[in-house]
Amino acid sequence: MNARTEPAEAEPVTPARPPVLRELLLVAGLFAVYKLGRQLAAGHTGEAFRDARDVWHAERWLHLPGEGTVQSLLLHGDGLAEAANAYYATVHFPAALAFLVWLYLRRPAHYTWARRTLAAVTAAALVLHLTFPLAPPRMLAATGLVDTARVYGPSVYGPPQTDHLSNQFAAMPSLHFGWALMTAIGLIVATRSRWRWLWLLHPLLTLLVIVGTANHYWLDAIAAAALLGAALALIPAPRRTVGTAAAGGPGARALVPAEQPALAGAGR
Repeated sequence: MNARTEPAEAEPVTPARPPVLRELLLVAGLFAVYKLGRQLAAGHTGEAFRDARDVWHAERWLHLPGEGTVQSLLLHGDGLAEAANAYYATVHFPAALAFLVWLYLRRPAHYTWARRTLAAVTAAALVLHLTFPLAPPRMLAATGLVDTARVYGPSVYGPPQTDHLSNQFAAMPSLHFGWALMTAIGLIVATRSRWRWLWLLHPLLTLLVIVGTANHYWLDAIAAAALLGAALALIPAPRRTVGTAAAGGPGARALVPAEQPALAGAGR
């Protein structure tokens, strides 16, 4: 008799979502700890300006392009500077939150990975803020840069002496860039659209904004990318399953082990 192989039926595999209340409390707790840590790091004004001069000279020694090159593009018109300031002020947290919510609803396993990675990067950033206070380039006269938020608006910062909601001497690393880069990487890993690489435009635009508005040095973004790279090496992305492959859109196929072929008439 001829042997026939019956195809295996692939059952979608969807990882269980973490309890939503626990996740909300966890994320809120992490944010509160981070904000408290930033406040503890505030007040090191003299050290922050000394570190700023060292970073500025290090960038020149490394022959990095001047931040003023990017800022000069924004200063061609008030509209560009205002748009960059608005992007800096309004996109950072909502984009990261939307990224986590989408992963939670559509890619639970990737959500846990992304949340752990962002938490690790943020914790490492807090340690660096505590040990290496850094004034942003908009505060350092030697840079010759304009504080675009103060001149053109909108601004999320008040005068450093009276701003008790944020630590303006925590420029390195840039979590604006680190979180934006993780958002792009997470969406590229979790999806299979041919257009998914366009998500890299988000960290690229964020990089130009943070530098052009004189809120960060190039080295702030490089430090954030290095911390993210270390976190990604220690926290591997989840393996794709039948469920996530099927959700990736048309053309996404998953390989499922076939059952052993059954010989007709066997056992008779």
